[in-house]
Amino acid sequence: MPGAVPDPARKADPKNGSLTILTTMAEVRDASLRVANSCNRVLSIFTHDLEAQIYGEELFLESVKRLVLARAYAKVRVLIADPARAVVDKNRFMAMARRLTSCIDMRSMGEDVAATAGAFIIADDRALVYRPRATSWDGMSDMNDPAVAKIYLNFFEEIWSNSVQESQLRQMLV
Repeated sequence: MPGAVPDPARKADPKNGSLTILTTMAEVRDASLRVANSCNRVLSIFTHDLEAQIYGEELFLESVKRLVLARAYAKVRVLIADPARAVVDKNRFMAMARRLTSCIDMRSMGEDVAATAGAFIIADDRALVYRPRATSWDGMSDMNDPAVAKIYLNFFEEIWSNSVQESQLRQMLV
């Protein structure tokens, strides 16, 4: 699991971005949209079940679509613990991912990993939203904190390299 969550008492610094404490679904949704809108290259999402209230929202889907269609080199990577739930719930992000397979990679991780790691979204190597518990909306966001983003990206990369690839995932869910 990534290192400790940054100190919420840290003051905003224009050079380093601004840490924002999140406590509601609406705050997490808005912060996740800001992170997605700031992305230029790689958007990494670590989620239990592709929360429809965040990743299935029209504005978020449009942001992701704009990212991958406007930049030939852009990628979206998703690690999901419970893909069956996203399929059963007819998640709109999952439907879009199936249409844009060359731009959106999805992999399944073990639920044991997700249960201990929370949930997060990272744009490039600097902006992120992190929730220590995927079952709670409490978390933080920062639009420019490369040091903290790197901690979560390293964790993401480790799980990504040991996860089930989307083509295998799709076969499991059919």
